[in-house]
Amino acid sequence: MNYLKDRIRLYFPLLLLVLWQGLSSLQLLPPHKIPSPVQIVLGVKELLLAGLPPGNSLLLHCLESLVRVSLGFVLALIIGIPLGIFVGWSRLLRNMLTPVIEIIRPIPPLAWIPLAILWFGIGFKSAAFIIFLGCFFPVVLSTISGVLSVDTRLIDAARTLGAKEKSIFLNVLIPGATPSIFTGIRIGLGIGWMTLVAAEFTGVKSGYGLGYMIMVARDIQRPDLVVAGMGTIGLMGYLLDVALRSLEEKTLRWR
Repeated sequence: MNYLKDRIRLYFPLLLLVLWQGLSSLQLLPPHKIPSPVQIVLGVKELLLAGLPPGNSLLLHCLESLVRVSLGFVLALIIGIPLGIFVGWSRLLRNMLTPVIEIIRPIPPLAWIPLAILWFGIGFKSAAFIIFLGCFFPVVLSTISGVLSVDTRLIDAARTLGAKEKSIFLNVLIPGATPSIFTGIRIGLGIGWMTLVAAEFTGVKSGYGLGYMIMVARDIQRPDLVVAGMGTIGLMGYLLDVALRSLEEKTLRWR
């Protein structure tokens, strides 16, 4: 059964690519609107060798975007996880902060772009702030949910055995909430990559970033380079998610 699943996982994307290329070769998909896989591969090669703008290679764009996403993501973890744990643990904090979180949460990160530019200017900080907003709410809400999902019987049993609140907090509450925290981390990272392009649309002084590169490709009407940049973002996000899943499996072996 696992062998069959692995085969399907491998061959189905290949089948889609072959179908896509076939439709493009038959001119059923206009190349100036939907580039073929071959055009996209050639676009990636062009981005690696020549760069866009010329001299700004794809690898440098990837590195710059990775730094921006990493900064926003790490800030979301540093603030979101402790906040989620304490809000989940304290009924008072939960009553105070839940309405605020639920009011701010539905606001799309893109709506914050004008304020981000006003507060941080055009460049690295404003882009990282937009990415932080995309990552923050999945992290904090999943953490709160994880804390609230811990079986109260475990907490009562620990208290009955004489455990202090600090010990319950560290040895019962946090381990019990960890699976949900990892879920929030993975969702937050995915949304962080989703907001990357819009965050870099605000303007980047360095001239590097996948979002900036896609914007330039759009301006010169190169859909093959646009899709190549989109595919690069998807691939980087996928590889980071695989790394997170591997870390989760190693951390939660007890589960």
